Amino acid sequence: MSRLLVILTLLGGAAHAGEPVSDAAALERLVRQDCGSCHGLTLKGGLGPDIRPQALRHYDTETLSEVVLDGIPGTAMPPWRPLLSESDAEWIADYLLNGEPE
Repeated sequence: MSRLLVILTLLGGAAHAGEPVSDAAALERLVRQDCGSCHGLTLKGGLGPDIRPQALRHYDTETLSEVVLDGIPGTAMPPWRPLLSESDAEWIADYLLNGEPE
């Protein structure tokens, strides 16, 4: 199964801007598995930098959402806009900025 198909299955197919946020548990898995593949499984850094709240405090939710959606040109950070809605990206940004719910 292709990576795109796996991600779309995890997110329940919501990949268009303006759609409601997908299942939070699926988005959390996406962060842990897909983001974690570059940023480390504990998000402390790996190929990509540390993306825990203390490392991202210079971002606000809107800016970090744009990074998730559009990537960072000239780096290994890919754009996720083809796979995530704006609501999903905002949820992910908020999750990363505020840490895991207790």
